[in-house]
Amino acid sequence: MSGLLRRHRDFRLLWSGETSGKFGAAVTRVVMPLIAVTTLQADTFEVGLLNASGWLPWLLIGLPVGVWVDRVRRRPLMLTAAAASLGLFAVVPVLAHSGGLTLGLLIAVALLTGAAAVVFQTAYTAYLPTLLAPQDQPEGNAKLHGSASAAQIAGQGAGGFLVQLVGAAPALLANAATFALSLLCLRGIRHREPRPAAGESPRPLTAEVAEGLRWVARDPWFRSLTLFGAASNLALMGYQSLLTVFLVREVGLAPGAVGALMALAGLGGVAGALAVRRTADRLGTARATLVFELGLSTAALLIPLATRGAGTLLYVAGAGAVSAGVVGGNILKAGFQQRYCPPQLLGRLTASTSFLNYGTLPLGALLGGALGAALGVRTAMWITTAGVPLAALILVFSPVRTVRDLPLGPTGPHALDTDGRRDAAPDGRDGAGASPAR
Repeated sequence: MSGLLRRHRDFRLLWSGETSGKFGAAVTRVVMPLIAVTTLQADTFEVGLLNASGWLPWLLIGLPVGVWVDRVRRRPLMLTAAAASLGLFAVVPVLAHSGGLTLGLLIAVALLTGAAAVVFQTAYTAYLPTLLAPQDQPEGNAKLHGSASAAQIAGQGAGGFLVQLVGAAPALLANAATFALSLLCLRGIRHREPRPAAGESPRPLTAEVAEGLRWVARDPWFRSLTLFGAASNLALMGYQSLLTVFLVREVGLAPGAVGALMALAGLGGVAGALAVRRTADRLGTARATLVFELGLSTAALLIPLATRGAGTLLYVAGAGAVSAGVVGGNILKAGFQQRYCPPQLLGRLTASTSFLNYGTLPLGALLGGALGAALGVRTAMWITTAGVPLAALILVFSPVRTVRDLPLGPTGPHALDTDGRRDAAPDGRDGAGASPAR
């Protein structure tokens, strides 16, 4: 057992709760579209609309939630969001059993649980650096992302199996159970954040939202990584919103096989989590980012080639490589963000980048559904998977290409103080030559 796990009880609890939540989210990604396709007979565009609904709250409430997270304690927000998701996911099987489940109600559940996820994820990202010392954060990030990938494998396989065993809607009870476990783990954490400073009147919401956006827009590192994330997520969700329809109706797989294939592809995420630290040590964090986000993403073009039988291995290889690239890139980005960002701005910067990154996910889902309805599912898969490596070209034309390592902190002419104004560093350097952020 590693040193961090031996000595850090609260991290073990957070890790267990987050892994449980990722397992449930993976079950949901398989089960919700299958409910729409097999129970409600939804068409291609309606499935895309359902997938978009889960991510739409990032566009609607992502920015104000970031300000809120910076003003209050994060753990109570996480507890509330997990409890809300537990109740919402438990309602779907009840509605289905009574005959009252409709596509409109399923979309409403996706919207509300998506809103809870915005609160949880923003609070969680800002909470983790308060729990771990800086020297432990790289190890913590790698463990969290690695276990998330393993949970995704198990959850996707379990999702397809549960649909075969008990039906699509009752399978969501598994997700409700994971949120119950997350609640127990979060309640067991002993670490308590300090109360926000008393007597300080908060600035207007719009001013604090603008501060986070201004930071992202002016800082070349945040700007580059955020633009890449937005473009990449547009393409990723474009093909992922079609994936269940593609595998069931084009490739001809049963629901259980769909979950099993997604689980196999998810092994790439575990491989990415295991390889990222060694790759970063050998190549540098900036160059490793290019390897994971650009080098591996080209394999996305194997996905539309999938056919029944041995041809399904093309999907597994392509999606597995993409998963490895996404997980490895996310670990590098998380370590960079936690070290680089001023602590008092972490919630707002997380929300600002997430607003732009996750905000393209509903657009990608709608785009995928529209392309599938207009051009056919396989053609739409070709278009959207081609967008994955094209999005990574943003990094090639960014500061990431020019250095070995991502910087430790904002310095030089691009640095900003907490009011969003530019500062000049004494030596005029921009931090490009700084040591690794991990």
